[in-house]
Parts: sequence; structure tokens; C-alpha cells
Amino acid sequence: MFKIFLIIITLFLSANASLIGSNFSQRDLQILKELDIDPAYITDYKLQKTYNRYLQNIQDKYVKRFNRASLFVPKVKDILREEGLPETFLYLAMAESSFTLDAKSRSRATGMWQFMPATGRNLGLKNDIYVDERMDIVKSTYAAAKYLKYLHGEFGKWYLAAVAYNCGQGRVIEAITRATLDLYEDENGKKNDKSNEIKKYRHTITLYQQKRVRFSQLNKIYKEVLTWDVKPDIYELLMEQKDVRRQYLPEESRNYIRKIISLAMMNNQSFVTENDHSHIRNIGVTSPIATVRVKGGLHLKNIAKAIGMDYRDLKMLNKQLIRNIIPTYKKDYQIYIPYSRLSIFNQNKMNIEPTKYQIHIVKRGDNLYDIGRKYGISYKVIKSFNKLKSNRLALNQKLTIPFVEGTKLKTKNYYVKNGDTLLSIAKMFRVEISKLMADNNLKNSSIKRGDKLVITYR
Repeated sequence: MFKIFLIIITLFLSANASLIGSNFSQRDLQILKELDIDPAYITDYKLQKTYNRYLQNIQDKYVKRFNRASLFVPKVKDILREEGLPETFLYLAMAESSFTLDAKSRSRATGMWQFMPATGRNLGLKNDIYVDERMDIVKSTYAAAKYLKYLHGEFGKWYLAAVAYNCGQGRVIEAITRATLDLYEDENGKKNDKSNEIKKYRHTITLYQQKRVRFSQLNKIYKEVLTWDVKPDIYELLMEQKDVRRQYLPEESRNYIRKIISLAMMNNQSFVTENDHSHIRNIGVTSPIATVRVKGGLHLKNIAKAIGMDYRDLKMLNKQLIRNIIPTYKKDYQIYIPYSRLSIFNQNKMNIEPTKYQIHIVKRGDNLYDIGRKYGISYKVIKSFNKLKSNRLALNQKLTIPFVEGTKLKTKNYYVKNGDTLLSIAKMFRVEISKLMADNNLKNSSIKRGDKLVITYR
């Protein structure tokens, strides 16, 4: 049946070349089928306009996005397949963030899948002083799959799940409800067997839009109209209504599903399938990254050194580690490394250099915020490392300060000269006297010419 339809569509495209402007393949129609969209939608004028605009203007960007994400796109594809989602949803991530793991929006949506903080938490993604798992390659993709499967369960079609991912479940429920009422009147006339119900339903929808009734009232109507024998399709839901201020769906969401389809179809074009970029179609045949577990408290810089990897490349794969430190409250934690480094990781995992620490002795007037600023580290990290229940400090209390990127401490041997005092030396190197004494195990401030002092300073 699908092959017969392909022949019909091909003839239609040939007869309407001025409108379509491109030759589409069975792979393109398969993309629509995966999303539960009528294959005839390939002739939609606005879809064609979006597709042709992308094809003309973003080919270079398209290739660059795939090349930049080539290490982790295969893992994303694996998870989508494992979770039973259309592979086309890879392009939902591309539409959301251009495969940028640490992408951030003005509305605080973060990560490749652009989760809001509350949505991320509801889907089990941790967000604290050490990690923001919305930027975790694997965990965020499982969360996106979980959410999209839930939305598919609510609406029964994958394209509706994608639209709801963009504008919210409530807005899609409102759109389907309004479109069903309009479609019923179009087919049965304004005066019909449900006229009174429709009038009442429209009034409730208006009150809902004005935030004067709860969502439960709208949802009740939605469940009722689902039993009717009219079902709005993608054409009705994405149509632009004349002289209507609030369309069924926001313009952004109408364009969003067209964008996903267009990006997916671009992967079938000759600029990808031929010449220098044909490797893009093979991304996902094998998985170039491996998931490994490392001890809490380790620094990514030391892990990179142990596996002979560039620190910046390891950070790129592990954007979820906000401070590049494995959470100290975890016995171990999963990170991602190139598969090519897995063997050397297994050889050296027990010999990864532990994070370096410094000791700060609390003096009068100290507070966690100022101490953190002095060492170039968040006071929250200091609080966590030292398992402090409050911000209150005691005089002479010893605090462990982890050495993290940004501290950039230097060590120097200094020999006391005539006229030196501990205070003058501390001022010279811009360190606290208490720290200078602690570093050199001094019980008092008495020093003499020729004494050797180890000075750790920024």
C-alpha cells in the first residue's frame, strides 16, 4: 500500500514541480510515516518553504553540527532505538539546541534537550552545586525519551508528542479540543445535535484562556470530544486561522514540527550522501563513547591525564559536571570517555591522582563566601566538601579546600631575610598569616634570618 502511495505522490510532485521544487524519496516519506503523519503532507506549502530555505541556507552549518557532535550522536541514536522512539527525534534535539550539550535559553531551559529546571527534576535529572544532568548526554536523552513516550501515550501520535514537547501538553489539548469543535460545526453546520454543548464548551475554553477556570475543566471537555467521530489532523491543527488572535497552536510550535521534518529530510540529500560528507549518514553505526564510573571527588583534569586525553575534550563530553569535579557525596559516578580510551582507563583507573586539597584555618571575621572568593571556588563547594550543616564557622576551625581549575596556586620556597616579619612576608605574597603558619607548621609568628618558608599563593 505504501509503495502505491509513493507512486501516486511521485506523479503528483512531477505535476507540481513549481510548488515543490525538490524531488523526494521513499526515505523522506518514511520520516512522515515514523511521526504518524499522512505522507501526503509532504506537499504542504509551508513545509516545502521551510525545507527549501534550510537546503539553500544551512548546509554548511548542518554538516558542522553533525561533525561537532559525532562522538555522542551515536549514543543518542542508540537510546532512541532502545526506547522505541522514532529515530527522527534525533532532529528534535538538533532543532532544540543544534546538539549543544550546554545550550541555555533566556527562559533557563538547558542542555541538548532544553529542559526547564522543574521539568528536569520531575524526570529525575539532578541539578546541584556539582552537576546539572540536563547537560548529561545519556541521562538527559533517557529523560527526553521518557517524556516523549508519556506525551505519545496521551495523544497517540508522535508528531503531537513533538509539538507538546515544544509548547506544552495543555496547549495541545486546547488545540485539539477547539479544532474538534470547529470541525464538527464545519461538517454538521452551526445548528446541529451538539449545538448547546459546543456553545457551553466554547465558553469554558474562553474562561480557561483567561485563567478563570482550572485546567481540569478544559481536560474534561477534551476527553469528551475525543469520543466524537471527527478527528482534526495535522492540516487542521497547523493551519493559520484568519482573523483569530489565538491560533490553535503557537506559530513557533507550528514551525517547530516543520523544522524537525526538514532537518531529517536534509540527511537524505546529495550534499550528505555523496562526496566529503557521506560519513554523516554512517554516524551511529558504532558508538564512539564509553560510560565509565569514577570515584567521587576526583577532578576531570586528573582523569584526563590518567587516560592520555586532552582535558578540554574530556570536559566537552561531560558538561554535566559544572565544576569539573566528580560529586563528593557519591561513592562513584558515571562519566563519558572516548571508546578509544577505554582500555587505558581500565589499566589506570585505580591510579588516578586524587584531587589536591589545601587547609584553611578560620580566623576572626572569616565567612564562607569570602573564603570561597579567596580560593576561587564557590562557598557551596567548600560547605559540601566539609559536610557543614550551616554557614556558621568557629575560630581556628580547619576547612579543607579542594584545588580546582581557576585556583591556579603557585608554590615557592622563601628564605627569611633581615627585617622580614611573618606579616610582611604574608603581605608580599598576598596570603593570610594563618595560612602561612599552617603551611609551615609554625606555632607562633617568630621567625629568623635564613628560615625556609614554603609559600603557596595565587
